[in-house]
Amino acid sequence: MESKKPYFPPRIIAYVPEQVPEWIAESFRNDMVVTESRPRVAPICTTVVDSDRKYVWVSDTFCDLLGYKREELVGKQYDEFTAPSTSDIPLTSSIFKKLGYMHGLWMLIHRTGERILIRYEAWLRADSLVESNIEVVDHLR
Repeated sequence: MESKKPYFPPRIIAYVPEQVPEWIAESFRNDMVVTESRPRVAPICTTVVDSDRKYVWVSDTFCDLLGYKREELVGKQYDEFTAPSTSDIPLTSSIFKKLGYMHGLWMLIHRTGERILIRYEAWLRADSLVESNIEVVDHLR
């Protein structure tokens, strides 16, 4: 019988220097807003969608990010601007409806076909619309 080494899961050891340089601390203060001890996405772009996943309102910066005019986005489902085969939109939507809050990564697609990786934070508002704050993580070609 063949002897195998026992499996040990990898350990992650966080390294925190004794003194964090001021420029690093400052960048975190500028990029993150902490409320109720929960990190929040810095709102570079903002969107509001209805229960059918259609844009009701989008910020100018979101329009610029995707390369569309506001009139071209409002009334369209965000499904149309999600990179193909990157998300199970119906499943994600149903989970969101149960939780009322989500955050994570999403892959959008620019008018030119360029993929844009974003970090989002979305919550259900009192008027039953979903508001999202978005920041760009990376543009992928």
